[in-house]
Amino acid sequence: MVKKRFDEKKLASFFLRIGLATVFLYAGIATFLNPTAWIGFIPAWVRSIIPTNIFLLIHAVLDIAIGMWLITGRKPFYASVVAGLALLAIIVFNLGALDIIFRDIAIFFSAVALMILNLKRVK
Repeated sequence: MVKKRFDEKKLASFFLRIGLATVFLYAGIATFLNPTAWIGFIPAWVRSIIPTNIFLLIHAVLDIAIGMWLITGRKPFYASVVAGLALLAIIVFNLGALDIIFRDIAIFFSAVALMILNLKRVK
């Protein structure tokens, strides 16, 4: 009898997808439930270009869409690229708030790890 081994890469990919999805889904849903709590995270230059309520709505919808995409497991490489770019934008445009965004750096590298784990599926 041959024992079937589980695929460590698929398991790691699954946990990274669920972890990232949780972050995006929480942010999107929490923005809908309490938008005023998220206004302070919007850079001033963005607030001068687009009304805050519209920006928050768009951002919340995108966060939920990314989270759902990650959960489905469809095209995980591309989902992780989009998640990584969203996180990178948050990091770059909020470097002055390093006390807050330092967690986003770790989450960004989780997206990078997910990209690497799923790179073969793209080729």
